[in-house]
Amino acid sequence: MSNSTSLPQSVTIKEMGPRDGLQNEVQISTEDKVLLVDQLSQTGLSYIEVGSFVSPKWVPQMADSKQVFERIQRQSGICYSALTPNLQGLEAAIEAKANEVAIFTSASETFCQRNINCSIEESIKRFVPVVDKAKQLGIPVRAYLSCIVDCPYDGSTDPQQVRSVAKQLQDLGCYEISLGDTIGAGTPLRVARMLEAVMKDVDSGKLAVHFHDTYGQALANIYQALHMGIATIDSSIGGLGGCPYAKGASGNVATEEVLYLCKGLGIETGVDLKKVIEISWIINQVLGRKPTSKVALAYGQK
Repeated sequence: MSNSTSLPQSVTIKEMGPRDGLQNEVQISTEDKVLLVDQLSQTGLSYIEVGSFVSPKWVPQMADSKQVFERIQRQSGICYSALTPNLQGLEAAIEAKANEVAIFTSASETFCQRNINCSIEESIKRFVPVVDKAKQLGIPVRAYLSCIVDCPYDGSTDPQQVRSVAKQLQDLGCYEISLGDTIGAGTPLRVARMLEAVMKDVDSGKLAVHFHDTYGQALANIYQALHMGIATIDSSIGGLGGCPYAKGASGNVATEEVLYLCKGLGIETGVDLKKVIEISWIINQVLGRKPTSKVALAYGQK
């Protein structure tokens, strides 16, 4: 077993539920989305991804992101972010007063084509004006890099390919790169090899991990990443969401499961686990089901 002294003393949890979670679920009302963000704002989270300014034709679940941003009760000290694929999306995010924006590409050529209809190289070029404009306005830009271990179309991803695209995103001006295991097929050893490659060019402090739990490996992969100095974890309340372009990809790792793991490891998160579990039950009731998260189920409903 690895020496626990190598673990970070604290981690930042970046909450993906309202965007990455709900965009892959059945459509719910704007009121329910606003309520979810407002409840999450009371838990100690410092970062909530609220919505996405993409074409409603492609992601109808996010068509009301502007209204959600307008109606949430913002709390000081919380970053409310938005996904923006292009300049039009950035303009909408600025209008909605998003504190931060995120762009997204893939380490897999086929996935990039299927997901955003262009090559990896073209996607990076498309983001140049977005990042430049955001910088002029002092808006931080985060990047999502998908298929870091496997691709649903191309099979396993070469760690050197992940390294190359991550470096390009860093050079573009993204302050942080979130490494996403889109189909949730990664295992700790493969994650370690990928991180070793990426960290040759990108400092661990500029990296986050974003694991889906399709094969039940997300927590093991997070544990591996923590031991390698990663201190930012993306997660989704109640394990909401999958990926619309990745068949069989179950939800993101549940925020409450990450919090339970960190608590057991003595790692500070600043987030109230019990409040998060309560919200997990509430949002899953809205969706007409029980939480998929084992921690939420073990704690039970209040």
